[in-house]
Amino acid sequence: MVVWAVIILGMMMLFNMFQQPQQNKQSISYSDLLSRVESGQISAVTIQGQDLTATTTDGQTIYTFIPRDDKLVPLLLEKKVEVKAEPLDNQPWYISVLASWFPMLLLIAIWFFAVRQMQGGGGSKTMSFGRSKAKLLNQNEKQRVTFADVAGVDEAKDELQEVVEFLSNPKKFTRLGGRIPKGVLLVGPPGTGKTLLSRAVAGEAGVPFFSISGSDFVEMFVGVGASRVRDLFEQGKKNAPCIIFIDEIDAVGRKRGAGLGGGNDEREQTLNQLLVEMDGFESNEGVILIAATNRPDVLDPALLRPGRFDRQVVVATPDRPGRKQILLIHTKKTPLARDVNLDVIASGTPGFSGADLENLVNEAALQAARTGRDQLLMRDFEYAKDKIIMGRERRSLILSDEEKRITAYHEGGHALAAKLLPGSDPVHKVSIIPRGQALGVTMQLPEEDRHGYSRDFLRNNMVIMIGGRVAEELIFEDYTTGASNDIERITNIARKMVCEWGMSDVVGTIAIGESGQEVFIGREWVQNKNYSEDTAQIVDAEVKRLIEEAHDRCRTLLTENIDVLHHIAKALIERETISGDDLDLLLEGKELPPLPEDHVGSGTSDDGSATGTASSETASAQQAAPDQDAAPAAPAQGTQSDAAAEKPARNPSAEDTTADFTFEPEETARPADKNKDQDKA
Repeated sequence: MVVWAVIILGMMMLFNMFQQPQQNKQSISYSDLLSRVESGQISAVTIQGQDLTATTTDGQTIYTFIPRDDKLVPLLLEKKVEVKAEPLDNQPWYISVLASWFPMLLLIAIWFFAVRQMQGGGGSKTMSFGRSKAKLLNQNEKQRVTFADVAGVDEAKDELQEVVEFLSNPKKFTRLGGRIPKGVLLVGPPGTGKTLLSRAVAGEAGVPFFSISGSDFVEMFVGVGASRVRDLFEQGKKNAPCIIFIDEIDAVGRKRGAGLGGGNDEREQTLNQLLVEMDGFESNEGVILIAATNRPDVLDPALLRPGRFDRQVVVATPDRPGRKQILLIHTKKTPLARDVNLDVIASGTPGFSGADLENLVNEAALQAARTGRDQLLMRDFEYAKDKIIMGRERRSLILSDEEKRITAYHEGGHALAAKLLPGSDPVHKVSIIPRGQALGVTMQLPEEDRHGYSRDFLRNNMVIMIGGRVAEELIFEDYTTGASNDIERITNIARKMVCEWGMSDVVGTIAIGESGQEVFIGREWVQNKNYSEDTAQIVDAEVKRLIEEAHDRCRTLLTENIDVLHHIAKALIERETISGDDLDLLLEGKELPPLPEDHVGSGTSDDGSATGTASSETASAQQAAPDQDAAPAAPAQGTQSDAAAEKPARNPSAEDTTADFTFEPEETARPADKNKDQDKA
């Protein structure tokens, strides 16, 4: 808008410069001219035919049209006025016409040039709204990506390796009647390497690679999306064999007819054109469409059928060997100290995606550079993990002694329950140092990736989650808002056990309610309620029973070990951070080793120096897609107390800030979404 305003203002100024008369030149009547000559106000005149231009004694220029008057010149000479005569301007007629039209023609030319520049210019189209915004990747040797640059997704690499063979040697398959896949859909959570995989396919095959985002197809003008789809595939045909990559295709490929307005919108026209182009590939062999999404559940079924997207490749978070391979790639150019063990780092980062691991290495490198070292130490990686998972330490947040005491018992309740319950994941770190929005954290780390959960495991984890609330009740005979997120999560697990996982003897093995979450308002309004009010009451009663059962089990557990709870809270108040090994010593009734002189309470100080007795491994949790409940990945578990010691005057509803390190069975461990379910305190 600013550019347009400047252009319009310049055009107006240029037009006025040509059209406005000179400010110091005015037109007068012939009689007025004679009067001024008689009074001696005229010093010089120029006569050109019947046009007279006069200059007054004060320097003003005046103009008039004179009739045939033989007395005018003698009068001027008598009054000693300088008289100058000039011949008539005998220029051709077309010169005068051109001079009068030149300003307007110039303005039109400037406007036309400006519009073409703003629309991208070039080409045969006056407007380039309908042109594709796809970018052609420059595959030079330095920027070329191959499968050697991709790790941790071996199954996806195997699937895409065949695509490379299709592009490089299509006759190998067509001679037997096979057909080259028209499309490959990469499905997986963010950061798992979907875009990197598609670039590796183009790099291995050595073909042009066009990249575009799904949101680039839709603009404010009707018909632009469909036009851009046509233009994109025209470019692909001209450069075949090639790869067209559409990132976040769910922006343009969502189910049709989902809105409230009838469904005839620009997004649907774009999708319809995309469906037509993908079906018209018979004459364009060698053009393969690769798309990526983390929401396959919202895509239109017509887009997913064979003949369009023939293959759906799942790109999941890597397992422990895959994480080690990714770390090897990202640390290839990073000097590592001898104490760095990538196996330990890989086992301590369950649920991390490739992007998370790259960020981990980068944060560790920044920490080493910040402290002036030439190599990355193991404690740099521990510092990076703590910072990514829990946030930076907030040592500027000063807690009162009573607040620290409440937080210590809250976290101690979580940790003690986790240590005493069989089959629970080991506790690796307990801290009451404020980090991010949390006042404390209890971290559990799975010993191995877990993909399924038993009912006993879920019930035990409900006991662990309610441990902070029960500890506050036992010690203070009161409770704070710090357990609000714990309560939310334990309720969520209990409801899923009853309604989705068939783990209730009362309700039985039936699914109650709609599974998944509709993202379209129109469909949300027309969903059917497939259960009665009586069933809803039974479900609510069963959910409440499971939570109360976990509460009673935890109360019994902590009451029988109340002395150990006191020791854990005391150690947390003194040290601020304790490790899983420290908890084992406290359970055995032994004293903890003395604190080092440079102890500041955390596992790793901001300058990278090791302090305290924190464990060397941490973990995190991530919200997964709703339809991944059948085989959830193993999450790291833990609980954070963020509002346990907040001032009572604050709004309790706004203090539900316990972080989501708490176990969530359907969730995939990943640190990027650690604040996803937090309420701001």
